Amino acid sequence: MALEVDWFLRAYPRISMIEALLPDSNGVLRGKWLPRNKLAKVYKGELKFPKTALSLDIWGRDVEELVFATGDEDGVCLPVEGSLLPTPWSPNQRHGQLMLTMFRPGGSPYLGDPRQVLKRVVARYHARGWRPVVAAELEFSLIKWDGKHPRHSGEKPYRGEPIGGNLYGLDVLQQNQAMLEQIHRACHLQSLPFDGVVKESAPSQYEINMQHVDNPVLAARQILMMKHAIKEIAQQHGLVASFMPKPFADEAGNGLHVHCSVIDRDGKNVFDDGTEFGTPKLRHAIGGCLQHMADSFAIFAPSFNAYRRFQKGSHAPTTPNWGYENRTVAVRVPAGSSRARRLEHRVAGADANPYLVFAVILAAALDGIERNLTPKAPISGDGYSQLDAEELPIYMQDALRLFGESSFISTALGPEMQRNFGLTKAQELAEFQRHITSLEYHAYVERL
Repeated sequence: MALEVDWFLRAYPRISMIEALLPDSNGVLRGKWLPRNKLAKVYKGELKFPKTALSLDIWGRDVEELVFATGDEDGVCLPVEGSLLPTPWSPNQRHGQLMLTMFRPGGSPYLGDPRQVLKRVVARYHARGWRPVVAAELEFSLIKWDGKHPRHSGEKPYRGEPIGGNLYGLDVLQQNQAMLEQIHRACHLQSLPFDGVVKESAPSQYEINMQHVDNPVLAARQILMMKHAIKEIAQQHGLVASFMPKPFADEAGNGLHVHCSVIDRDGKNVFDDGTEFGTPKLRHAIGGCLQHMADSFAIFAPSFNAYRRFQKGSHAPTTPNWGYENRTVAVRVPAGSSRARRLEHRVAGADANPYLVFAVILAAALDGIERNLTPKAPISGDGYSQLDAEELPIYMQDALRLFGESSFISTALGPEMQRNFGLTKAQELAEFQRHITSLEYHAYVERL
């Protein structure tokens, strides 16, 4: 670690400030700015934050029950290896950044830290001699924002609104060439697995594809770093890059699709049997993902707005189902080379914390493999048309209840994360429930 600091300071003598970043349970980057001469102290374990800093609500408020229960004690924040990097979008390139992770004062991992929770899940795979491989498709909206109402960027409006989103439109990418190329350069300089960008189906919506990585803990950090870069660079171009799951009511929402396979100690994909159908382990993994999907839904849809994404025909699954090469289901098995046989988990929104998303998907898949869980028959055709299908939670309060009562979540994430995350989300929900919307006034003030 000392060598990493020494190399960085020598390689970037113009960098004067380091952004020390601590992702909380919402995936929001908390932390502080530190002058470069404080780096050595951080690597010695002298930087501390209250453990409750990882359980702030979306507005950055403490959850009082957690503060009073613990006395608001500190955790020790240590650098994540390999995360000390320049931020090429910073003014005059004078800033760097460093990701942190939290430990207890005695040196054990703090399991209220989403990164430490995911590390524990991945360790279960390593104990079997397996390496989970993940990749992500990250959607976001490039919008104009006046602080009150988002407006589309890019597509030409007709009577105030664009018609369609110009899916896969190269002309829209060309219009944003300078910004998208700046994002690509930033990803290259920060060793982020950028694998292309496409114009998505909704107006102002884009998708960044990320390469497959055989280290989910690293991949989750890379997603957060990429989101940070995209937001900062978009701002420099006069736009807001929003990962809000449903910024426009009548348009497709922003998702975080996760591709997952598993490599054994001999380098073989355990889901590959040389056919398009995959091994029994693939189907068992899918069975686990489907069985625990409802209990995990608060992780996939962590915000009040997230539940607006799940509408029939909106490219967001509403039932725990699966199918081969079918984008209307919750878990899809993509076509292609059998060596790349994998599942694609299509439920999470772009607002979800990638550490926790990977943790529940991998834990559910492993549970399915270990217990030989078999899913129902794969869906052909419209996955929304199942008349007798089990529904996923469509209200935040129902998702939080299932999450809080789940023995699977307690085992997968640990009771500390289950409690902390549940209380944080309950506080956010209570805030939304206290407010009366303009639609309610419009509907009721005069008529009732």
